[in-house]
Amino acid sequence: MSQRVSVFLAAYNGINWIEEQVISILNQEAVSVHIFISVDLSSDLTNEWCQQLEEENQNITVLEYGERFGGAAKNFYRLIRQVDFSSFDYIAFADQDDIWSLDKLSHGIKRMKHMGAEAYSASVIAFWEDGREKLIVKSQPQKKLDYLFEAAGPGCTYIFTNKAASLIKSYLNTCPELNDFVLHDWLSYAILRRNRYLWLIDSEPKVKYRQHGANQVGANTSLKGVIYRIKYILSDQVFESIALLIKVLDITSVQLSSRVDILQLAFKARQLRRRGVDQVLVFIALFFYAIKGPKK
Repeated sequence: MSQRVSVFLAAYNGINWIEEQVISILNQEAVSVHIFISVDLSSDLTNEWCQQLEEENQNITVLEYGERFGGAAKNFYRLIRQVDFSSFDYIAFADQDDIWSLDKLSHGIKRMKHMGAEAYSASVIAFWEDGREKLIVKSQPQKKLDYLFEAAGPGCTYIFTNKAASLIKSYLNTCPELNDFVLHDWLSYAILRRNRYLWLIDSEPKVKYRQHGANQVGANTSLKGVIYRIKYILSDQVFESIALLIKVLDITSVQLSSRVDILQLAFKARQLRRRGVDQVLVFIALFFYAIKGPKK
């Protein structure tokens, strides 16, 4: 009997791309797929297209339409909270504009079973409309506290066991402040790593990760992308998110309450990110944040 997989797809103004993505999900090999779609209030025909899709497919469910979420994270949190996935073996995240290899789910589940992992993510192939492609490697060795400062890679690669997804759901239901957390993929990674769930990051890409002007984050493949991420790392929003994780996940070994705390954390930069260049950026960000001082 094939594994039952619940795929959560968050959509917004995606009429130009969503059909190709949905087809690649429905055609997944060796698994039984049901797609749950949440459409953020859109100005195009995304919702109408999804409603027609639901009428034509028994394995498509579109959640009630009309709410404005303002970002992918809150849209995914809605899916996690509202969908009853208790009868499914695995839960996966999907963006509206990527393209999955036909064995994306079966390959990931096979690797999870082999490693005894509760969660899975992978490297991706970024691609552009002009035909360019680039491998984005996310499978560097995990670090002790990397989950406080980054996700495990693009959320569109994530697969969870029912047990792991249920834990994320429990946190969202019992900690309302997490429903405003900036990135759903980062939060999911942090919750499971903190609770000692084995997370596998695969080096083999099974997702073509579309790059265009409407990407909320996108691939870090240019100087512009690097500059954006440096500014983002230095922003108060990032440190507020880290402070929230420390509080909710009860991480007593890390503090951000004083300049000394932040400087001490800076010198642990090798534990905070997986890539060497990102470790340097985190050190710089923490150093300058210590000089500025934490927000009161």
